Amino acid sequence: MSTAKSPQGNDKLDRIVADARRNAEQRDKGYRERALKMYPWICGRCAREFTRANLQELTVHHRNHDHDYNPADGSNWELLCVYCHDNEHSRYVDHTGVSASAAEDKQAAATGNPFANLKALLKRDD
Repeated sequence: MSTAKSPQGNDKLDRIVADARRNAEQRDKGYRERALKMYPWICGRCAREFTRANLQELTVHHRNHDHDYNPADGSNWELLCVYCHDNEHSRYVDHTGVSASAAEDKQAAATGNPFANLKALLKRDD
């Protein structure tokens, strides 16, 4: 029984490894990965420390609340735990009165009055 792999098997393995490396490089270009490399894994508000085991609970907060503004120096970012991040966004909503997605959530005002004919309906039962 031979343990040598066929050239086709090696090609497939090489493609998988190359894809994995390319995907890792793509992820590293994202602002979260850049921020995690740039800053210590500590919440900027409560000073809770994070490890690889609980790193998913550490988020990147955009200081000016503009998620499209991601300067290379990280000046618009700070690392916050999920609790402090939620608190920060709640404070922003309280301060401005508008949530980040309020523009999307706007609905037309109701124009009908469900009680318009109530008086007439009540008199009819007498």
